[in-house]
Amino acid sequence: MKWVTRSHVHVDRIACPWLIKRFVDSNAEFLFVPKNQVKKTAEETGAIPFDAPEVQLGHHDGKCSFETIIEHFGLTDSALIRLAKIVHSADVKADRDAEPVAAGLEAIAVGYSLRFPDDLENLDRQFYVYDALYAWCRLQVLKG
Repeated sequence: MKWVTRSHVHVDRIACPWLIKRFVDSNAEFLFVPKNQVKKTAEETGAIPFDAPEVQLGHHDGKCSFETIIEHFGLTDSALIRLAKIVHSADVKADRDAEPVAAGLEAIAVGYSLRFPDDLENLDRQFYVYDALYAWCRLQVLKG
C-alpha cells in the first residue's frame, strides 16, 4: 500500500514510516510531497495520508501522528507505547522536557536531515536508529 506525507522529514515523519513498515504494512511505499499536495496526492494515488494537517492519522487531541497511528491500529506493545512517549516529546516542542531521551532524538533527526536531505534516503538510514531505540525501549519495559 502507498502512504503519503509532507516532504522534508523530521521526527514524526521518520517515526511513523518506521512504525508502519515494522508493525502495520511491511510492504509500505512512502511518498513525500509538499504540504499543500498531501490530500491531492492521496486522492490521485489512493495513498493513505499521515502526519499532515487535517488527516485522520495526524496530530489530534494533543497526540503526535505516531501516537495516533498506534491508537488507530490498536497496537499494544509496551515497548511501542514507551517509544511513543519519546517520539511525542521530541516532536511536540511544548513537551520536549517530558522525556530525557527526546532531546537526543531531536538532535539525531536534525543531523540526519542535514546529512541526507533526500527523504527516502533519510528514512532508510534512520530506520536503524528507531530499531535500536525500540530495542532499548523493550529493555526498559522489561526492567519495569
